[in-house]
Amino acid sequence: MALVIRLRRHGSRKKPFYRIVVADSRSPRDGRCVAQIGTYDPAFDPPKVQLRKEQAQRWLGSGAVPSPTVRKLIAQGSSTA
Repeated sequence: MALVIRLRRHGSRKKPFYRIVVADSRSPRDGRCVAQIGTYDPAFDPPKVQLRKEQAQRWLGSGAVPSPTVRKLIAQGSSTA
């Protein structure tokens, strides 16, 4: 089972809100996930990111691959929640 760290879309139409989740790479974008490790809200200026870094590091250490967008969010040094 290949794990990926990616965004899961929530919110209403034209008002997106994302959860940063660890999921099986074969599951659909908004499908079942293994763990939720943070949130991303692009409605704010600058966008609001909350990420549990210790959980993200644990999943990255165990082989989960981040999507390009999540890789950028992690590299930004987002706040810990």
